[in-house]
Parts: sequence; C-alpha cells; structure tokens
Amino acid sequence: MTNIRREPAIDAGERDMLEGWLDYHRQTLIEKCADLTDQQLRTPSVEPSTMTLLGLVRHLAEVERYWFHEILLGEDPGVLYSTEEDPDADWHITEADTWQDAYATWLTEVGTARRNAAGFGLDDFSKGLRRSAGDPFNVRWIYTHMIEEYARHNGHADLIRERVDGRTGE
Repeated sequence: MTNIRREPAIDAGERDMLEGWLDYHRQTLIEKCADLTDQQLRTPSVEPSTMTLLGLVRHLAEVERYWFHEILLGEDPGVLYSTEEDPDADWHITEADTWQDAYATWLTEVGTARRNAAGFGLDDFSKGLRRSAGDPFNVRWIYTHMIEEYARHNGHADLIRERVDGRTGE
C-alpha cells in the first residue's frame, strides 16, 4: 500500500483543518482496500459479524449522501443500497457486488458532499433536521461527526485488512 494521505497543516484554519482531517480519513479507508481482490474485499471480519471492507465503503457512501445531501440540503436524493425492507443493505454484500461499483459510488458521493458543503459556512445550519429533536445541525458539527464516523470505521477496516492478508498500519 502506498500512503498518499496528507494530514492538514498544523496551523490550518478551522475549515481547512476539518476538511483536511475528513479527507485524511476518507483516504485511509480507501488505502485499507488497496491491492485486494473483490473476493478479499468481501471477506467478513469475524463471526458472527458480516462486516467487510466492501461493505464499509458502501456504508460510508450512504453516510456521505445522508449527511451532506439529505441533512445539509434537506433534500431526499434517493437510496443507494438500503431500503425500508432492508435498512442494512449497504452491509449485505453478494458475489455480484464489486469494488469498481462501490468505489465509483463512493467517489461520486464524496464529490457531491464537497460541492454541497462548499456552499455553507461552518456556522450555517442544515436545512434537514435531527430526527429525535427536530432541530438543525451546524456544518461544523456535521464535519466533526463525519471525521468520527470515518475514524471509527477505519478501526474496523484495520482489523478486517489484517485478517484478509496480515497487513497492518495507520
């Protein structure tokens, strides 16, 4: 694996810092999937879990769409994988699911997220509302949550990657 991640500058402004750390964690996930076959990317972590690297990429594509489109813009962009009948479909990987498709979808969602967020300041509020309380989120909160989401799942990716081929790393 080649490390092409870049940490944000230690003196970056707040927006650059938040975007930089989110991009760093986005790239970490992709590096955890590098140089693996589709079959390896479908390898689950440990029983009884069915979590896979391919499932993580699909899940985070949905998370990008949810936070930076549905919540930030208050629009319903439609579903990627999950449905009312199968709310965890992003995790349900079949032999037909490929890295090429999952990665392309993830790239699209990340690009859309960046474009959507660019139109908002950190103190601006989302047009979509919190389900439990009915209030909006500020953009700073969304960035911080997304960094946490990726960092947590990158820990999962570390363990899955180690199981698949023994590789470890940051």
